[in-house]
Amino acid sequence: MHPSNKVTLENVAEIFTYKRPTGTTIPKYEAINAAALALARSILENAPDCADRSAAIRLVTQARMQANAAIACDPET
Repeated sequence: MHPSNKVTLENVAEIFTYKRPTGTTIPKYEAINAAALALARSILENAPDCADRSAAIRLVTQARMQANAAIACDPET
């Protein structure tokens, strides 16, 4: 089970432990990062400069970080 499914006293340290990228995880990070960058660029190119555009960029950043955290914490990688 992925540790983020249920955080407990037994697994909380695992969630906050640095996981060095591996040959398996690096391509996954790169794919997520490339997709997030493409979306951010599209937002910047097409949405007007306003608070909603800034919020959209922040949400893309958060989504990228959460997706990378999911990869890092995957017990199978």
